[in-house]
This record gives sequence, C-alpha cells and structure tokens, in this order.
Amino acid sequence: MTTRDEMSSREPVIIARRRWPAWATVAAAALSVTGLTWWVRDASSPETAGTVASAPAAANETSSAPERTRVTEIRGGEAEAEATVGLSRWRELRQPGRVFRDCDDCPEMVVLPAGEFRMGSRADDDEADVDERPEHEVRVGRFAMGRYEVTRGEYAAFASATGHPAGSRCRTQDDNGAWRLEDGVSWRNPGVAQDDRHPVVCVNWEDAQAYVQWLRQRTGQEYRLPSEAEWERAARAGTTTRRPWGDSSSSQCRHANGADAATKQIYERERRLAPCDDGQVRTAPVGSFEANPFGLFDMLGNVREWVEDCWRENYYFNARRDGSAWTGGEDCSTRALRGGSWSRIPRHLRSAARSELPAEIRYDNSGFRVARTLD
Repeated sequence: MTTRDEMSSREPVIIARRRWPAWATVAAAALSVTGLTWWVRDASSPETAGTVASAPAAANETSSAPERTRVTEIRGGEAEAEATVGLSRWRELRQPGRVFRDCDDCPEMVVLPAGEFRMGSRADDDEADVDERPEHEVRVGRFAMGRYEVTRGEYAAFASATGHPAGSRCRTQDDNGAWRLEDGVSWRNPGVAQDDRHPVVCVNWEDAQAYVQWLRQRTGQEYRLPSEAEWERAARAGTTTRRPWGDSSSSQCRHANGADAATKQIYERERRLAPCDDGQVRTAPVGSFEANPFGLFDMLGNVREWVEDCWRENYYFNARRDGSAWTGGEDCSTRALRGGSWSRIPRHLRSAARSELPAEIRYDNSGFRVARTLD
C-alpha cells in the first residue's frame, strides 16, 4: 500500500504565496534569462499526476485584468522553482482532475466534473437499507472535494489559530463493539494512537462547521461540507456498482479501512467482517489505501464523514435533483454522515450507505472532509 508520506516524496506541490505586481512579471522574465527555469507542471500528464496548484485567496475569475499569481513548486518540502501564472493558466489548472491547495495549512482539493448520476441503491442490492431507496437521477455541478479526510494536523492548525474548544467527552467502542460516553476523550486524546497524518476524530458536526468557516475567512473561498448528493457523486466517481471497486467486499482491504480480520483483535464476537486483513486496527493515515477513479482517498472506511444535510430517513422519495443539501423545513438536530468507518462491517462501506448522528455528539469513528464551491 502507498502511504501519503511515500506519495509526498515524489509528488510536486504548488502553493500560492501572494499576488505579484506587474513589475514582478518583468523580474521573472529577467531571471529566466540568467538560467533559472520557471514552469508549472500539468497535473493531468502521467509523469506529473498529483500536482497541486493554488489560487490567489480571492481571485475574481470573471475579471479580464492580467492578474498574476506567484506559485512555488515543492518536492518533499524543498522549494525548487517558481513561476508566474496568469489568470487563464489558473483556470486551466482548475479543470476536472486538478489538485490544488489554497494555503499552507489548507486541505488538498480535487476538482470534480459536473455530471448526472444515479443516487441510492439498486433494487437488487441485498445489502441496502430502506433509506437508500428509491434510486434516482441527480445532477451535480462542478466543485472541489477534499483529496483526503481532514487530518489531525490540519485540524490542529485551525484549533491553534482560533482557540476552538476540543470538548472533553467522546463516544468510544469497547471490545464488544458497544458504545460508551467517555470523559477526558477528545480529538487531542481520542484514546488510540494517532499522528498528524491520521484523520481527526471525536469531532461533531458543529466542529466541522467551525473549521470550514475558518477556511472561508482564511482564504476568501467558499469552503463548506459537501451535500449528501455531492458526497455520493464523489464516492462513486462514475461507477454504478455498490463500491467504487465493484459489488463485492472481498477486495476491500486494498481500497478501504473497514472491519476485517485486523479488527477482530478488538471485536472478538463480530462474525460479519471483510474476508481480508488490512493491517489497521483503528484509523489509518490518510491515503494508505488505493484512490477511487476521481483520485479521492478513503471515501469509504477510515472515518464516517459529516455532510451538510439534515437527516431525513425518507429523503429519497422527494429528493432534490440538483445535488443541493437539505437544510431546512425539519428538525436539523440530527445530521447525515457517509462512508462508513474502520469499525463498520462491509455492508456499511458502500457508496449509497447512509447514517446519522445528533449534530452535537462526538464519536471516535467520525470525522469529515471539506468541499469548495467553484461555479
């Protein structure tokens, strides 16, 4: 399996620092004459897949002014080259499949294409719950989705900058899989070994909202939680099977961190595990498993992910067809989550699987990833 650390040793990352005034363009040209090469790699080319490009914090995309952005390319944390990128080039870098980051502490984002898909479970899916039906057509516009779940390190940067409280109680599971509310447990101390590359856990929907608000203030861009429809579009990544890799859970351990033979170490009585061993007992560092066809990691498994929507069990019988979140008209004290987690059996690790929790409750198998409006 390829970890995020292994990928970062070979993938260039481009991060915007600040806008350059007009004279900087001349300076850049002068420097290139002296022998420095100024360039930006194309993230879609095979040899440079995974390039990350960042936009200016509040670029006016409709402007015809020759606005320019200073972009630094980094390999393994070392700056190697810089380039001056015009607005037209930035638009090109925002095409579907491009990966970008708006600030040093911001999550990496992947641009996803607009399109229609079938949301929900097929009538012949014997693993599905009733709240996943009927299957229906939804059209989702172009947007960006977090390449990974928000990590402990990214969340720590937010908490340090804002002083957002960590809370002191989180629900954890005992060796029999029973949930219990524990005092003194938070994202800082979730009761299991984690480092900054692990997904943040023990965060509730309100914590996730505070994080995206911080990103909006920091970048001037419209960060938010994805809607249920956007999440499922991103998870399916153009597939129509129960899981992005197919209908069966037999190869789950290549693609997702769920309940399997490794989980047997803590859930001795569980008999419905995936027939494989991914080597991860609880959370895994983000990017430890294969990406889906959209280049997103851990869409299934690792942690359940909060989405924007209020929970509606019968949502699909009167679902919105434009991919927007359902946020009004009913009690929104309960919010939806997607994706399953390290502790969930295979039937919960499907693209259409849904779950819900009270918005204020924190669990050790729940985190989130962010979305960003582009259109």
